[in-house]
Amino acid sequence: MATLYFGGVAENVVTREEFPLVKAQEVLKDETVAVIGYGIQGPGQALNLRDNGVSVIVGQRKDSKSWDKAVKDGFVPGETLFEIDEALAKGTIICYLLSDAAQIEYWPRVKAQLTPGKALYFSHGFGITFNEETGIQPPEDVDVFLVAPKGSGTSLRRMFLEDRGLNSSFALYQDATGKAWERVVALGIAIGSGYLFETDFKREVYSDLVGERGTLMGAIQGIFAAQYEVLRNNGHSPSEAFNETVEELTQSLMPLVSENGMDWMYANCSTTAQRGALDWWKPFRDATKPLFEDLYKSVATGKEAQKAIESNSKADYRSKLEAELTELRESEMWQAGKTVRSLRPENS
Repeated sequence: MATLYFGGVAENVVTREEFPLVKAQEVLKDETVAVIGYGIQGPGQALNLRDNGVSVIVGQRKDSKSWDKAVKDGFVPGETLFEIDEALAKGTIICYLLSDAAQIEYWPRVKAQLTPGKALYFSHGFGITFNEETGIQPPEDVDVFLVAPKGSGTSLRRMFLEDRGLNSSFALYQDATGKAWERVVALGIAIGSGYLFETDFKREVYSDLVGERGTLMGAIQGIFAAQYEVLRNNGHSPSEAFNETVEELTQSLMPLVSENGMDWMYANCSTTAQRGALDWWKPFRDATKPLFEDLYKSVATGKEAQKAIESNSKADYRSKLEAELTELRESEMWQAGKTVRSLRPENS
């Protein structure tokens, strides 16, 4: 591993230069990677592994939409696509990519197939970190590790096809074979990671749960809604409010921030925008920091995990979820957004 400095702090990272794909292929040449679940992360990881020359099979419930998607993506029933139990038996590395709630449900079946020397791979630290609630406690004679792409499976696949890479964290929980480090790094490279940074299961899930509820999804929707409503309440049209709240951020500014950093953005906008941004970012930080502190506490005490387990395991979860998504979808802001997106030249 290389030691790099992030804001002056030394961290261990693995890059494609020091651990190239050919090395990953050598490490994985005798492995059969069984991707269990073909929902959010499964397709991107399975397809990237396959395209990178790794022996990969998919385990999924038959006659499901995900089974049909796997077939459409070129996985062949009876050859590279199997019912979950059969895939578990065939795999030497089990990529456990079901939802957190489904991982709890299927765990007894997975554990029964974890024979000595196999590896159990996660892309989220939830099941292991909160094992008192989930019951996920692997046997001591298997490797246990994670690679967590910092984005959706869709983004992982899209960036792979563009010959780019999505950054991923990796962590070792249990090294039973003495080969766990090489196995996990090889998998991280083979799924298309840009680079890998070191963490542990607890830190991964804590940061992930905070991020999802915070700036990645929860906070950003809240901020969007607040600014949009203030603009609308002061006489601005839906199109103007949406463009100033969402479209300019997502289509123009954030790609530039991603490429060059926020300091570059501040230096390359109008002096009026520059002055306003510099004056207002700290008040926004001070206003929201207590919320983030409360959020982190809720994650660290297990409250968020318990709520997720209880809610997502209920029989009516899907119907309640659809009602909540409908509220978002049918809000004026996102209906305005639908029209705005349709007017983009590439969608015309």
